[in-house]
Amino acid sequence: MSTRPVLLVTNDDGIHAPGLEALAEGLSTIGDVWVVAPREERSAASHALSLRRPIRVERLDERRSSVDGTPADSVLLAVSQLLPVRPSLVAAGINHGPNLGDDVNYSGTVAAAMEATILGIPALAVSLANRPAERFGVAVEVGVGLARRILARGLPRGAMLNVNVPDLERERILGVKVVRLARRTYEDMIAEEADADGAVRYRIGNGRPLCERADDTDCAAIEEGWVTVTPLRLDMTHHAELETIRGWALDLPELGRVP
Repeated sequence: MSTRPVLLVTNDDGIHAPGLEALAEGLSTIGDVWVVAPREERSAASHALSLRRPIRVERLDERRSSVDGTPADSVLLAVSQLLPVRPSLVAAGINHGPNLGDDVNYSGTVAAAMEATILGIPALAVSLANRPAERFGVAVEVGVGLARRILARGLPRGAMLNVNVPDLERERILGVKVVRLARRTYEDMIAEEADADGAVRYRIGNGRPLCERADDTDCAAIEEGWVTVTPLRLDMTHHAELETIRGWALDLPELGRVP
């Protein structure tokens, strides 16, 4: 039996995405890689689970399966049903395009790593900050290097890493920066269209990104040519505001009254 760590690779761009293949090949140098990913692209699926229908799994070979579901479905099924042992690490990516700032809330790639974190498995999400994405070499190097560090040192409970790599030649990349998420919104995000019978339709997601440019943010660092690493956590509690909300002296009778 192999003594190498078992590594699960997944994504939200689909089982046939070049970034997935590149990351799986790179990680095979440090562990036994299993690939379980959505059958089709599920970008911006966030942390959706397919609760109201059965999910089909197609085994493409011994260690490669496609899932008729979401990135989070893929991780959950892989860990609970498809892999022979619990993986030592889950790597999501390489995403075809960035996952910066507030976009992590929508990302299926980040959600796949978050699902692993919920299951108590160390995880990272790796994205190539360009679309279309073509040059995966540096992103593979970064993903494999961070995977080595995580396997050796672990991650804090409830934490994962979100990684973005600039789509530049290696010699033009300045290095690695550990930074916070930026605020990231979109200009003209919703477009109105008319279909063939004149009915109005709306298309979401074609707007120009507007990203915070503070020096300590992922958006600023990636534009300067840095690889960005941001630790994310499961705990969404706003701890600093707990006492403020407790100070409202909430009780059931008071909730029905206008303050």
